[in-house]
Amino acid sequence: MKYCAFLRGVNVKGTNMKMADVCQVFKEAGMKDVVSILASGNIVFSSDKKAEELKIILEKAMSEHFSYDAFLFVKSHEDTAVFWNSIPFEKNEDFHIYGFVGMPGVENVLMEEFQKASQAENEKAEIVNDIFYWQVPKGNTLDSTFGKVLGKKSLKDQMTSRNVNTFEKILKKME
Repeated sequence: MKYCAFLRGVNVKGTNMKMADVCQVFKEAGMKDVVSILASGNIVFSSDKKAEELKIILEKAMSEHFSYDAFLFVKSHEDTAVFWNSIPFEKNEDFHIYGFVGMPGVENVLMEEFQKASQAENEKAEIVNDIFYWQVPKGNTLDSTFGKVLGKKSLKDQMTSRNVNTFEKILKKME
């Protein structure tokens, strides 16, 4: 079965790794057809194991190889397609749209935080199919009140986000 591993905290705050090295770790951990998409920690691969088991195997392999506390989410081809097919906002060159991959229920926590935050004009959030989506004007991602909330330590191990264009690139590699 085809999967994508969405790594959290890759190439930020001193955790730097080359995707070729990450792919090698995945191969050594028994994954097949391993390929990376962008430098933000998206690894497409094949395995006969279940996603829950793969998460444990891959986090352990990554932690040991890179000497950091690895955290990732493993989604099947079908699950990844849902992220792309559920986008609630119209694409517009003035906005970034992010989808959040995370633990069950994190979408509700994110929506609560979003509703508490002050929003820029046309900044929006919506939950579709248990996925939290955020639209933010380009240039405001890190400056927005909600963007700053995303760095909270309490949320760190619960989710990671990707620009929705990344989901499209991942899906093309999974086919």
